[in-house]
Amino acid sequence: MALDNHTADPLVSSADVNGTTVYGKDGNQVGEIDHLMIDKQSGKVSYAVMSFGGFLGLGEDHYSVPWGKLNYDTSKGGFVTDITQEQLTGAPERPNDWYNNRDWEKRTHDYYAAPYYWI
Repeated sequence: MALDNHTADPLVSSADVNGTTVYGKDGNQVGEIDHLMIDKQSGKVSYAVMSFGGFLGLGEDHYSVPWGKLNYDTSKGGFVTDITQEQLTGAPERPNDWYNNRDWEKRTHDYYAAPYYWI
């Protein structure tokens, strides 16, 4: 993956982040990044939409994880999070307008104890 080849660079293309593995604190793979959501006004990454489970794209679940809950680990060539599978399945349900719903965003960031990206 191109992300691994540029770990010292201060910027990374979102195209290189898509498909990057996400590991739990225990070192086990928990999923991968499907795509990013970027705030149009601030330019900050707000969420990583992550895929979990499934086989060859079938039966996958997708969860919006606050970007502040992911940390890139150069030794793993992927992101590490302290979010558990139980937390993911218990997260606030995404409404249809989740990408434009500040109330849902506040509940989600509070649920994961993640800093608000919009402050």
